[in-house]
Amino acid sequence: MHIEYTMSNYLSLIRNFSIIAHIDHGKSTLADRLIETCGGLEKREMTSQVLDSMDIEKERGITIKAQTVRLNYRAKDGKVYTLNLIDTPGHVDFAYEVSRSLAACEGSILVVDASQGVEAQTLANVYQAIEHNHEIIPVLNKVDLPAAEPERVKQQIQDVIGLDTSKALSISAKSGLGIDDLLETIVHGLPAPSGDVDKPLKALLVDSWYDPYLGVVILLRIVDGCIKKGMKINMMANKTVYNVEGVGIFSPKKEYISELRAGEVGFMIANIKQVADCNVGDTITDDRNPCDKALSGFKSSKPVVFCGLFPTDASDFPILKESLAKLRLNDASFEFEAESSNALGFGFRCGFLGLLHLEIIQERLEREFNLDLITTAPSVIYRIFKRNNEMLELHNPADLPDPTQIEYMEEPWIKATIFVPDEFLGSVLNLCIERRGEQIDINYVGNRVMVLYRLPLNEIVYDFYDRLKSCSKGYASFDWQIDEYRRSDLAKVSIMVNMEPVDALAMIVHRSRAESRGREICQRLKDLIPKHMFAIPIQAAIGGKIIARETISALRKDVTAKCYGGDVSRKRKLLDKQKAGKKRMRQFGRVEIPQSAFIAALKTGDDK
Repeated sequence: MHIEYTMSNYLSLIRNFSIIAHIDHGKSTLADRLIETCGGLEKREMTSQVLDSMDIEKERGITIKAQTVRLNYRAKDGKVYTLNLIDTPGHVDFAYEVSRSLAACEGSILVVDASQGVEAQTLANVYQAIEHNHEIIPVLNKVDLPAAEPERVKQQIQDVIGLDTSKALSISAKSGLGIDDLLETIVHGLPAPSGDVDKPLKALLVDSWYDPYLGVVILLRIVDGCIKKGMKINMMANKTVYNVEGVGIFSPKKEYISELRAGEVGFMIANIKQVADCNVGDTITDDRNPCDKALSGFKSSKPVVFCGLFPTDASDFPILKESLAKLRLNDASFEFEAESSNALGFGFRCGFLGLLHLEIIQERLEREFNLDLITTAPSVIYRIFKRNNEMLELHNPADLPDPTQIEYMEEPWIKATIFVPDEFLGSVLNLCIERRGEQIDINYVGNRVMVLYRLPLNEIVYDFYDRLKSCSKGYASFDWQIDEYRRSDLAKVSIMVNMEPVDALAMIVHRSRAESRGREICQRLKDLIPKHMFAIPIQAAIGGKIIARETISALRKDVTAKCYGGDVSRKRKLLDKQKAGKKRMRQFGRVEIPQSAFIAALKTGDDK
């Protein structure tokens, strides 16, 4: 049901807001209850996590893509309000999704688990909302749990974040307790959007995705003016012009309407076939009557983790290229460029915001586009300062210049915030020290500790998060941001199989960790590469110096089996002949490394 308002008051009856929280504090469940209470879907149509549309989101129980929905709510004062709700992800790797969603809103609901309290991502998301000048409503969720401590958590929000919690709401998103009070607080406590429907069209491109039937679908926040079917629009970033084929809203079903006006959030289709024409953060205006100045857009995100993606079947390369372009449209924080490898053929060097981001992209490529992929070891961006005063940014360890040309190298460091119960503090501090960390600060908040550390990003990207969870029995939460680049004693570790370097396994590590990392990969490859008819040496080297070695013994045929008795020289002769054959075979033989061995060897990480 789309409700028409008089021009004078329709803006005052709109509320645009996001739900922000740490992972698993109940954002998507709260969105379900709001949809159900406002009648967005009938009871029989409701499923849990309605807005998590991807299978991968439902399986993992996490939100990856921010989703939007328009709801109509009749308040106690008799007025019907339009609520544009955006459900956001909680994981640190999808912080860019959160920042884009917040730019389309005026207010935020901060959800905090009444049993867990404030966590690392709670802090990070609140700071983003404050940066966007949002009005914030603190909400304590899961108050019906036996372990819930609402008063302690309220105090914690005041101490750690500095928000006034005297009017904080206590709810249970699962059972629906307190949802009516929350809706009243949203309509009376959050500001209405500003905008002028009579000005030329000015709209912010919040998100876009590829639909096989409609082409590119664009999610918009209208700042000024209005947009309707048949209009000619101009994308201001690359000056492309399109005819609007239709505009609509998600309720949460896709629903076409006559027009979208200032202050509203909805989608638009315009027969856009080129993925490259849609830049997230772009300004869309009327081609015949353009606005005078583009919106500031979003601060572009910088990928921090890079790895190579290669198809196992070389003929899938064009499909991989097209698939990456479609995912790039839907995820502006992801980058890729073509590269080739001696071991793996043609593929792409891709940039991600973290390891979970990498994992999700890889899984989406395999599920949505039926691709079989190999991923190389993740790497961060190093800065190489050469003797001729030239500075290079290195994404791929295989591209490291000759060490004689290098003056010094710098690696990125991060500032990490870790929340952990005090009983696990010792093991968390040990983990940070082991990863070359430097302590900044420790603060006690009730029975929990907030630890601030500086750590090298290179030590984080492999398995830090998993190790942190295991050493704190899952209770620690972790958030980070890039801090600075520092000069460091780094070395390139090359892996050689049968004296031939395997570029896909090359890595850059701190010199103090080089030997242990090299030995670890050699041991893994020894178990993964099948035996050949000749012995295969597997070596890790820094330059010309071998730092670790394992040998796969040869398959040995029993050539003396047919000799029954007789002189020993007969047996000796047959064994010498076999030995000479093996020597020649090793000289000319090629070692076939199975794809599964690459994948398993690249899953490095301490199996402790």
